[in-house]
Amino acid sequence: MAATTISVDQDQFCCAVCLEVLRDPATIPCGHSYCLDCIEDYWSKTKAREPYSCPQCRQEFSPKPLLSRNTVLAEVVDQFLRSGVRAAAPQPSKPQEVRCGACAGRKARAVRSCLTCLESYCEAHLRAHEERFHRKAHQLVAASDRLREQLCPLHDKLLRLYCPADRQCVCSQCVKDKHKGHDTVPLLDERAAQQKKLRDTSLKSMQKLKDTEKDLKYVIRYIKHATDAVVDESERIFSKLIQSMEKHRAEVKELLRFQEKAVVGHSEEALEKIQQEMAELRRTNGELERLCHTEDHVYFLQKCRTLHFPTNLVEMPNTDALTYVMYKSMRGTLVDVQSGLEETLHKEVARISDKVSSLKDAGTPSNPDKNKAPEVQLNPEPKTRADFLQYYHDLTLDSNTANPYLSFSDGRRSVTTRAEPQPYPDHPDRFTRWAQVLCRAGMAGRCYWEVEWAGKGGVSIGVCYKNMSRSGDGSECKLGHNSRSWTLDCSSTACTFLHNKESVAVSAPWGKRIGVYLDFRGGILSFYNVSDGMLLLHKERVTLTQPLYAGFWVGLGSTLKLCAH
Repeated sequence: MAATTISVDQDQFCCAVCLEVLRDPATIPCGHSYCLDCIEDYWSKTKAREPYSCPQCRQEFSPKPLLSRNTVLAEVVDQFLRSGVRAAAPQPSKPQEVRCGACAGRKARAVRSCLTCLESYCEAHLRAHEERFHRKAHQLVAASDRLREQLCPLHDKLLRLYCPADRQCVCSQCVKDKHKGHDTVPLLDERAAQQKKLRDTSLKSMQKLKDTEKDLKYVIRYIKHATDAVVDESERIFSKLIQSMEKHRAEVKELLRFQEKAVVGHSEEALEKIQQEMAELRRTNGELERLCHTEDHVYFLQKCRTLHFPTNLVEMPNTDALTYVMYKSMRGTLVDVQSGLEETLHKEVARISDKVSSLKDAGTPSNPDKNKAPEVQLNPEPKTRADFLQYYHDLTLDSNTANPYLSFSDGRRSVTTRAEPQPYPDHPDRFTRWAQVLCRAGMAGRCYWEVEWAGKGGVSIGVCYKNMSRSGDGSECKLGHNSRSWTLDCSSTACTFLHNKESVAVSAPWGKRIGVYLDFRGGILSFYNVSDGMLLLHKERVTLTQPLYAGFWVGLGSTLKLCAH
């Protein structure tokens, strides 16, 4: 009779618990089969939540079914293994169990290994071993199939020591021969030291990556805020040009967005690299945790050298140069273009294009070695007045926001509070109750400006978000009295920093000329007395979410003037 050939797949003979080919298969009442040991272990963990159930179909059994080896299925599995199909099938990565070396015939699972006898034992033979050698110091460890690796290949003695000089595990004979005169330490001590060092390195590496990831995300938001402020200012200027300039306005806007996309794209690539490094570090940490749970010191010390923890950081784009030059150069050029002819417009817009395009390299992190992440480089905070003047911002008061009792002079660079209202037209941005005015352009980079004030009424010098309330006489409309504004209140008798109705008295002497420094990205707002030298009055750490506008309150009879640089 001809033999029947049946095509089978390894998955048909795999245990759903251990994912290995069935060992001592047992079939439960629902018809599913498992390794006898696997289903016993599975049910032993579910005693507190009877009835017992099938791991696959979840059919419940009560009481617990009696299990026995399915001899027919075991023979089929044996024939399947001998057929060579398993060799052709992909092998799972789960390590094989260690078997008892003292068992005759079918070997039971080993529970411990003896480093003295270099043999692994099941529970029964382990008891026999302990009875035989109970007076001798045999070292027992977790069951391992790498016992020969515990011995010195030169002297066939147990590796008990570690030589830091040669970074090798050594035996007692090695210390007398090749490693004579070297300092050695017990394997357990060296493992503990290496394990602590690796974990500390892992934590430091992860923290650096997290900090860099946070900085990169902030840089991306910062660039977008800065670009939005530039686009907003360009829109304001272009709205006053004749209809023939509409084409050029679109070109400038498109150019700004293109450069924003280019710079943000580089930052996002760096962010993706950092996130990939973090994912790789998590995988390494997983390997480290698995390695730290092994009791095999030699295996640990041999494998721990292969662990890699990234320590290089990412260089930040030079956003200060990018946003400052973009804004100041573009705005200065467009003001000139506004008063020029069509021929001048073509020439100056071309100049803008060249200037903004040349900033691409200034805002892009240089990284010649693609395999090495560049280091973070942040511009230092300015110290001297000359340093601050590098970020000088030319402000212009916005008459559409001015309270009716404010009067402008000196080309709208000076403002005074009068007793009689001025004939300003109605505007939704105008402050209706408080004698306040804002500047036109929003700021989202490093900016510095100075003002002079005079008069008995005092002034408030500060910044606010564009969405600060304007209409009404409540605190939400007064600078420094809400969460959207920060001010320095100056008078002839007192000087106070104010935010959200919380005030801080300034003890340093203040003067009639005040300098204001804003670092949007760094979250720093500082006020200085620049009447004689440069004296810090107050420095505030702030968390900013949108561009800021310079704003002022002017008391009755007082005057405030924007200083030119």
